[in-house]
Amino acid sequence: MSLYSTEQTVFFVDDDAALRAANVQTLELGGLTVEAFADASAMLPRIATDFSGVVVTDIRMPGMDGLELRAAIHAIDPDIPVILITGHADVAMAVRALHDGAFDFLAKPFASDHLLGAVRRALAHRGLILDNRRLTATVAAIDSPLIGESPAMQRLRETIAQLAQADIDVLIEGETGTGKELVAHMLHRQSRRSAASLVAVNCAALPHDLAEAELFGSDLVDRATGKRGQAGRIRSAHRGTLFLDEIDTMHAGVQAKLLRVIEEREVQPIGASEPEPVDLRIVAATKIDLMDAVRAGAFREDLYYRLHVVKLRIPALRERRGDIPQTFAYFLGEAAEKMGRTGFQIGDAVRRHLVEHDWPGNVRELKNFAYSVVLDLPTDAPLAGMSDTAPLGERIRNFEAAIIRDTLCETHGDIAATVVRLKIPRKTLYDKLNRHGIDPKAYRT
Repeated sequence: MSLYSTEQTVFFVDDDAALRAANVQTLELGGLTVEAFADASAMLPRIATDFSGVVVTDIRMPGMDGLELRAAIHAIDPDIPVILITGHADVAMAVRALHDGAFDFLAKPFASDHLLGAVRRALAHRGLILDNRRLTATVAAIDSPLIGESPAMQRLRETIAQLAQADIDVLIEGETGTGKELVAHMLHRQSRRSAASLVAVNCAALPHDLAEAELFGSDLVDRATGKRGQAGRIRSAHRGTLFLDEIDTMHAGVQAKLLRVIEEREVQPIGASEPEPVDLRIVAATKIDLMDAVRAGAFREDLYYRLHVVKLRIPALRERRGDIPQTFAYFLGEAAEKMGRTGFQIGDAVRRHLVEHDWPGNVRELKNFAYSVVLDLPTDAPLAGMSDTAPLGERIRNFEAAIIRDTLCETHGDIAATVVRLKIPRKTLYDKLNRHGIDPKAYRT
């Protein structure tokens, strides 16, 4: 299975015209794309490192034989699967070739399902190899930490660049794990305030009795130590950016004092006789629709409109599923570098999870999943989708759904190809898709 729409082709090499034609027909009836060659020299120039298919070759051929062809292919790309066809006298030779890197061998005479099974395994293996290469290349190509090439993410990056220079207050809305703090940092780094600090405040973590001093500061002198109170987060953000995360959780009394800071751009610390001017930009973030909190009486309406100069909404990951492979690739590379793990490969269960999961925890959940994959830790990715204790009918339904999903992955959501592989009428496939709640569009990424 592959998340990418790369056409996979079987190159079949055999100098025996009758056997070549029969085996090509077997593979084509199995739904595979095949190109036939009468000798190795005609096929070899077609091999390159981006070849997405597999090679099936007879061993005994005039000119370059199958073993020499395998060695030549190995020199171009050692990860291209080569399946050898052998006579009984060549079995020992084929076994040695397996040790040298051949993918598999078939001893004549072999059943057609053995040929199809070996080729399909080889194609799946090649698909995994190319997927991992693409993931590695994608990691190297990513410049922005706000990953994704969907129209929504492109617009978001463009808007951030514009707003950063505008130096106006911004309200960020987005579900948990979508990257609200990352957007706030991007707004700060691209602004004229980047030389000063971005001061982040998690409003949900502020104890009510300490919130005012923490935010607005205190000029009171401690009689025991003689030290003046803290500066406060707002004054610390002078000439920089104040980021108020989860502002919807802010206590009503603190909201009233914050309103004055926003309106007057001045702050009055506890115990101070006069307010102090502050030069700052305010970026607030919420995981809910803040207007809902206003309607519920939990948030001040006047404060909402002061914060809502410009609103940025970060789309949930499920709304931009096409960005999942690239984002996952980035975190795989990050995890591999941090953990010193190389050479790992993502398997079918992981790939299926990427396509089918709704990611309620968004990018944060995807990042955690990538780290689990690199560390080979247990994950929530379903490996089979079936329980040994489930009733027989449910297990049969789950098995049928798993086969359909696997086939859609292999065909990249192509209904016509899926119908051919499953050998069922198109209407029957659509009925089963509806019954199992499977959307073929999700497999066309």
